[in-house]
Amino acid sequence: MIEATLCFPLRDGGDAAADREVLLIEKRRGLGEGWYNGPGGKCEPGETPRDCAIRETEEEVGLEVSDLEKAGELRFLLDGEVHTFCHVYRTRSFAGEPSVSEEAYPEWVPVDDVPYDRMWDDDHLWLPGVLEGKTVAGEFRFEGGEPLDEAEFVDHDLEWDVSF
Repeated sequence: MIEATLCFPLRDGGDAAADREVLLIEKRRGLGEGWYNGPGGKCEPGETPRDCAIRETEEEVGLEVSDLEKAGELRFLLDGEVHTFCHVYRTRSFAGEPSVSEEAYPEWVPVDDVPYDRMWDDDHLWLPGVLEGKTVAGEFRFEGGEPLDEAEFVDHDLEWDVSF
């Protein structure tokens, strides 16, 4: 099983609440290449998920995030076995400007224009709630064998307003 993280930095893009933006990346290599998601990655041995989210965000886009809020825990099953357990964070506290890396092309996207058609099949089910400030626990089932990003999304369970 892979233990991983996602981090969603948020900022106000203008005068109205509707102008809020989220930092997404277009993956340039590895699992989910060519798709959009938040910065993140695999936890290293002995590393806490929060420290992983901070490290991965800095490595992938050069942004120093702080004051991370736990927003979700997502379990991804492949052919009935746990493949990945993902800790989801959001923050409004960061320093620096996002920059392109070998792994990621960062882009500030209006929360109302998140490109769900260019993301994992399950993201549209949980990410809108996370971006609205909710917490979520979810299980997502895929079938079809490795790699996960080519397997078929078949079912899910979600629980909202979870305490972490």
